[in-house]
Amino acid sequence: MLDPGLLLLGLLMAGSADCGCVEVPSGSEAVLGLPFRLLCIACKRRSETAAEATAEWFFRGEGEPEFHKILEYSPEDPPWVAPGPFLGVLSWNGSRGTRDLQDLSVRLAAVGRPHGGHYVCRLRRNLTFDGYVYSLARNQSLRLDVVDKARRDLASIVSEVLMYVLIVLLTLWLAAEMLYCYRKVAAAAPPPDCASEYLAITSESKENCAGVQVAE
Repeated sequence: MLDPGLLLLGLLMAGSADCGCVEVPSGSEAVLGLPFRLLCIACKRRSETAAEATAEWFFRGEGEPEFHKILEYSPEDPPWVAPGPFLGVLSWNGSRGTRDLQDLSVRLAAVGRPHGGHYVCRLRRNLTFDGYVYSLARNQSLRLDVVDKARRDLASIVSEVLMYVLIVLLTLWLAAEMLYCYRKVAAAAPPPDCASEYLAITSESKENCAGVQVAE
């Protein structure tokens, strides 16, 4: 699975590349039986320079002594996949309709146990300048682990815990604010019995005065 932290790192590194290309690291964990995309992004730093590129993928399984080619792609030819566990499962999933490849990603239709191991994505690019052609090669390595069930990464667990803690703190703060406001309003209001007692005393005084006058 693709780590969110790695994704954020790739976005932060985008400033050194073309504005339309971001070099995002590939995920390193695939679930058995599910599809998975192996990312390989090779941005061209000067988009105005004409270029042609080809891509190759190599694989070394656990315990194997060396790498062997599993896929080759050229804009002029259909993709080639080596016979074996990748035939019919591995396919090109990168740039199309252009002679300059920047997305060299491939896709596994259904991940199997034999697909776990080390991969190398190799880019061969020819840059055409005025009067000459400059060739370069670039390799990207990644490791793929095959698991029976997707595991949650530490970042998602920490984020969920912090979310619940924040909800509890906000609830307590809201309850404290409501209690404070209630006490403040109650303290500012006059005692409700004062007016009733005053009216009762006044009425009793008037009745006493009327009784004295009648007696006289």
